[in-house]
Amino acid sequence: MPIELLMPALSPTMTEGNLAKWHKKEGDAVKAGDVIAEIETDKATMEFEAVDEGTLGRILVPEGTEGVKVNQPIALLLEEGEDKAALAGAAKAPAAAPKTAPPSAAAKPAPETPRAAPAAAPAPSVASAPAPRSNGHAEAGRILASPLARRMAEKAGLDLSRLSGSGPHGRVVKHDIDAALAKGPAAPRAVPARAPAAAMPGTIAPPSYGRDQVVALAGNPAFTELPITGMRRVIARRMVESKLAIPHYYLTVDCEIDALLRMREEINAAAGLKLSVNDFVIKAAALTLKKVPAVNASWSEDAILQWETADIAIAVAIEEGLITPIIKAAERKGLQQISAEMRDLGTRARAGKLKLQEFQGGTFSISNLGMYGIKDFTAVINPPHSAILAIGTGEQRAVVKHGALAVATVMSCTLACDHRVVDGAVGAQWIQAFKKIIEAPGMLAL
Repeated sequence: MPIELLMPALSPTMTEGNLAKWHKKEGDAVKAGDVIAEIETDKATMEFEAVDEGTLGRILVPEGTEGVKVNQPIALLLEEGEDKAALAGAAKAPAAAPKTAPPSAAAKPAPETPRAAPAAAPAPSVASAPAPRSNGHAEAGRILASPLARRMAEKAGLDLSRLSGSGPHGRVVKHDIDAALAKGPAAPRAVPARAPAAAMPGTIAPPSYGRDQVVALAGNPAFTELPITGMRRVIARRMVESKLAIPHYYLTVDCEIDALLRMREEINAAAGLKLSVNDFVIKAAALTLKKVPAVNASWSEDAILQWETADIAIAVAIEEGLITPIIKAAERKGLQQISAEMRDLGTRARAGKLKLQEFQGGTFSISNLGMYGIKDFTAVINPPHSAILAIGTGEQRAVVKHGALAVATVMSCTLACDHRVVDGAVGAQWIQAFKKIIEAPGMLAL
């Protein structure tokens, strides 16, 4: 009997994903460990590896399909000795199920009526469910459209919400796009203001604007529309939540790193290594977290959680946005091991090959923009961490030593702290301890 390949759950909170690409086609041999598909979640695009061996008999969900539910069959794998005849009795799984309003035994579709000007509406009852609309909108305002129709509409600049879908449940399909293009350009529509995004209790929600409103506010200049990826949406949501919910404060120190640079050069020359300044920063931050453990902690509504190990998440820029691979228990590792792990994680992060546990989590963050020549900056805390260290470039500056001017290589470092967890004096102790380690780096080589 054919084996069903199911949509995997790639994170504890994942309920659906997009089937971005098939690496195998029907009839291809599949071995355990083979990458058979790429799955796009709201955080990253990850590879789906086979755990069984056989032949890919039937692809149930084509690549490019969005909103595929976790545990939904996406393909059928023929076992050894089976042929395509075994597929005859296998049930076909639907592609991504459209999100429609839940059916009600008593509810009947409401007849279509002309749209009137928007008016203040009473708060909806919790028990009521909106009736399906024929233009492809589901209960949450989601527009139902096939992946091909979405791509065609995006390329042509069509507004899917203005089209009546002829597919199942009012789904917009290729035929509807072709028909709309044949009619020529439609008149622009007035777009009501979106409801502000939900905010944390006691905070003010930021304004939320639709595309047409933003274009109007900018004075209607020409523009190119870039689709918002799942990763970019998550970054935007988490950063807004962080700045709204977390009381940030910032502490900056200037660290002289000439001794560190000399030690780095000597180690690299003697051992044939390629240690970076960032490797020293990671180890120094980890050791400082052990010296001032109150910063290696997270806020919860039940208690402040103080972590036993320093798991350092390092911000890495990738084409889709930002990802934070983690050096776990960095306080226990030497510079050479940290350097090797960081190179491996960075390479695989840019190739989209990281496993979930390699970039999700951590207890403390580092963001280093020194390689871009940035002198100093402040970073946004990445929940549930209570602090993030922003590293600027090392540059020669005039300093005063023993009452006389001198030149030193100085690196500005800014610690952003969550005031719910880290009081100002504790944050100051941490950044001063970090400065001492960086400026006298002998213990980092241990």
